[in-house]
Order: sequence, then structure tokens, then C-alpha cells
Amino acid sequence: MSAQLSDDLKALLDTKVFINVATIQPDGSPQVSPVWVKRDGDDVLFSTTVDRRKELNLRRDPRVTILVQPADNPYTYAEIRGTADITTEGGQELIDELSLKYTGKKYAEFNPSSGEDAERVVVRVRARKVVGRL
Repeated sequence: MSAQLSDDLKALLDTKVFINVATIQPDGSPQVSPVWVKRDGDDVLFSTTVDRRKELNLRRDPRVTILVQPADNPYTYAEIRGTADITTEGGQELIDELSLKYTGKKYAEFNPSSGEDAERVVVRVRARKVVGRL
């Protein structure tokens, strides 16, 4: 069953807020990464590459937790618990869109060494539960 994001949370995700993505390591310990974010309805999207730890963890176990905490109001937060789907389709387009949102530049211009990156993927998180103060 999917959870809906509140209007306030949707509005925050549409800003330049960073999210922290927590995945599960093979030994069961947590792994956390800060990433750029995009919202598509009630789904949360972020980009990574096929060789990153979070991508490997999510392919093995798609359970994920996302923490959204605005820097200017750290006592306000939301935790989104859900399941991730991963696809390579649209991977480069998403990182370019996110880079424009956060830096005003396409990703290759913002990060000239990005040509050395592995293939980009889109991670789509469907919320199962949302808790917090947002």
C-alpha cells in the first residue's frame, strides 16, 4: 500500500533540499548517502550510477528510507520509508535535470569528470509510510 506525501512535503521536495538515502548493506548495517532529489507525484526520484554502493544495495534489497530535513529548519523533517525501483532508462536525463535544479548547469558542465562515471540510473521510491514533522 502506498502512502501519500503531504502538500508541505511535496513543496519542500520541489526545492533545492538535499535528502539522505539509507540502504541496507549485505551485512545488515545501514549505509547513508546525501543526494539531489526530484518528485514525481508521490514518488521520490534520485540518480546514482550502477557501481555505487547504494545502487548495489537497492538491487539486492529494495527497502529504503529517505530523510528530508531542510537546512534552514532542522527541527522539521520527514522520513519516507518505501521501496525502490531502478532503471537505466532516463538516467542521463534525470542527472542533467537535477544538476540544472541544484547548480544551474548541466551535469557534465558542473562535474567535468562525469564522463568517467558508470551508467546512470533512475531510482524511484514509492512511499509505504511517511513520518515526521512535515
